[in-house]
This record gives sequence, structure tokens and C-alpha cells, in this order.
Amino acid sequence: MSDPDNGRDSDPDSGPGRPGATDPRDAVRAWHRLADGSVLLDGFHALKHALRFRARIPVAVTTDRRAALALAGELAPDVREAVDRLLVEVPEATLKALVPRPHPTSVAALAVRPSRAAHLESLARMPRRTPVVVLDNPRNLGNAGAVIRLAAGFGATGVVTTGSLDPWHPTVVRGGAGLHFATAVERLTVAELPPGPVFALDPEGEDIRGIKLPDDAVLAFGSERSGLSAELRARTDHLVSLPMRPQVSSYNLATSVAMTLFHWSATGGATA
Repeated sequence: MSDPDNGRDSDPDSGPGRPGATDPRDAVRAWHRLADGSVLLDGFHALKHALRFRARIPVAVTTDRRAALALAGELAPDVREAVDRLLVEVPEATLKALVPRPHPTSVAALAVRPSRAAHLESLARMPRRTPVVVLDNPRNLGNAGAVIRLAAGFGATGVVTTGSLDPWHPTVVRGGAGLHFATAVERLTVAELPPGPVFALDPEGEDIRGIKLPDDAVLAFGSERSGLSAELRARTDHLVSLPMRPQVSSYNLATSVAMTLFHWSATGGATA
């Protein structure tokens, strides 16, 4: 759904809270026109988070407006008015034609991907108050989404992936629950990583419990199967390890990121 490398601006009239199409046929036509260059927001929670972090959303559909608005009133009253103005009710068959595997909340929307240039500027800006998370050649789309959700929760400056995985793939966005819009998410090469001391997680590294991670750290995590790439390892300033019982092979990637960000926040870092 999304352009893997180039963000682009949207129509200024398509931002949060702006009235969208009210006729289902107009909404479907807009969807087909915009889908190839947009980010799929799959489900109410993705739409909720995208709205909170000022994503530009030109079209949003549901099979049951009343139920979706009740959910907004219960879980996200701060964005209920925007949801009310955006959502267009469509038949169930129409939603399934637009989104082959609809979310249980029966809500879907298209959002404009944030500007890559703005993300790169944010990642490069120093001094930095919160770390950048780097996933070195990740493989699992769901894990990548979970990491982005974690990073957003801790107020990390951004999440960078290296390798072939597109961090804006619909499955990653679904796993991130729309929180891609709360932090800078980009795919870069190792040579393009943001400035700052690189702390890479590795079983042979120094125990993280004896280390204070600086706010401007670049926290790098290798893939569960192959670990850190040689290129990333060469760029690393400090190898650190998480406490782990002997004979346990590894933690899940998202769990490793959560433990590391919690350690950063508990030893002096402040969440945004």
C-alpha cells in the first residue's frame, strides 16, 4: 500500500477532522484512486492513533458507523468528532473488496505517509533527548510492528530498519496499531544511520544492568536468527547484553527492545 521510500504530501483538505466523502460510491472511488500511494490503517485502533498524531487521512470506511462511533466514545473520546466526520458506511462486501482481511472492528482508512525528508531531519537532529531504535535486517513483519508500537510508547526519536523489510508494509502498520505516525520510521543503510553512540545488543556484550544508556544512543538489534550483521557490528561503539538464564537461546525481538528501552527510561531517560 505504501511507497517504501518516498513520503509525499497530501491534499491540505484531507487532514484530520476535515470532512471526507459522505457517499459510499465517492469513498470507494477515492480509495481506489489513493490506495497505491497510501498507508493502510487497518482497524479502529490504527485510525485512533493516526488521528492523535495528526496523520492526514483522506478516506475512512466502516460497515457500522454507529458501532464505530460508540467505540470511539468509549475508548477515544478525544478523536470521536474527527472519526464522525471521516467515517463513511459501506456494505460488508465493499469493505472486503477494499481490504481482503478486514479488522474485527470493521474500520479501515487510508493515510498519507509522512515526509521522508522530515523524518531524516528528525533522526539526524542533535542533541537528541530520546534514543533511536535500529532493527538490523529484520525478517518478521509483525515483530517490526510491535517494536514501532513500543518505541512510540517510550517516546523514542524513531525506528530505523536496514535490509529489505519495508517498515511501512501494511502488516507492520497493523502490528504497530497506527503508531508509525508517533515516531520517525524509515529504512536506511548502515552507512546512513543517525549520529550518536551505537549500543548493539549481543550475547557476548557487557551486562546492560551495569550501563547507563545515553539519551542520544542508537540502540541496535540484530535478527533473531542471525544476530547483528558484520557491517552493523563494525559500526558499533558498545556491545551490551540482556540478562538471560543459561541455555535459553534468545528473547523475542520486541521483548528485547522493550527491556532495553525500559532500562534506558529507568536509569535516567525520560519518556516524551
